Amino acid sequence: MTRPVRIGFQLQPQQAPDYALIRDAVLRAEDLGVDIVFNWDHFFPLYGDPDGAHFECWTMLGAWAEQTERVEIGALVSGGGYRNPDLLADMARTVDHISGGRLILGIGGGWFEKDYDRYGYEFGTAGTRLRLLGDNLARIASRLRELNPAPTRHIPILIGGGGERKTLRLVAEYADIWHSFADLDALVHKSEVLASHCADVGREPGRIERSVAWPGRDTAPAFLQAGATLFTVSAGGPDYDLTALADAVRWRDERYPEPLAGLA
Repeated sequence: MTRPVRIGFQLQPQQAPDYALIRDAVLRAEDLGVDIVFNWDHFFPLYGDPDGAHFECWTMLGAWAEQTERVEIGALVSGGGYRNPDLLADMARTVDHISGGRLILGIGGGWFEKDYDRYGYEFGTAGTRLRLLGDNLARIASRLRELNPAPTRHIPILIGGGGERKTLRLVAEYADIWHSFADLDALVHKSEVLASHCADVGREPGRIERSVAWPGRDTAPAFLQAGATLFTVSAGGPDYDLTALADAVRWRDERYPEPLAGLA
């Protein structure tokens, strides 16, 4: 199928003690021409001062929905066990309306034990967290169908992760976008595994957009050939240096200004 090459920006909401720094970085990213601005759903920094400045994911997405005009917004990704799934669906529907239909609902199994321990969630095991994610995805889908008013559009579901038996099965069942943390060879292999799961559930693999971290302009074409079309550059506070992001946007505009066919 035909799919555009897209550039995302993951603004990591950490080490920025003044929210104005985050607001400014979102504005600069949208002005650069990115397609999506992501945050992440953690409660503490993942690097630097472990108890440094940090802001909450979904409150921030509501603010971005008002601040931005063009870009899609979302979490890369929300922790699957942090919120009641029916409530999360309602939160997503609300941000969808605030933004005029620009929300991507990113979700994963969760992995950062400190988040769970300090906020009173049961960490469990990777297996129990993935089972919970599967249960929650079904509940989210059901609640989205029941809400009044309904979402402005089908809210795209992005699932992050690469577990071949459980996570990729959930991608086949629920995802519009799959974010892989794999290197190039692993991406090729996991795409084959995903295709097998899609066959089992009666879904066309090409309907699922492949998303990866920006590997640099020299390596990105190989990821394109492997099926990836969404590339995300990350930056943390307090400075939010967008140099790499600007280069990725230039690469997109110079080489892939038109949608590509047959890569997904």
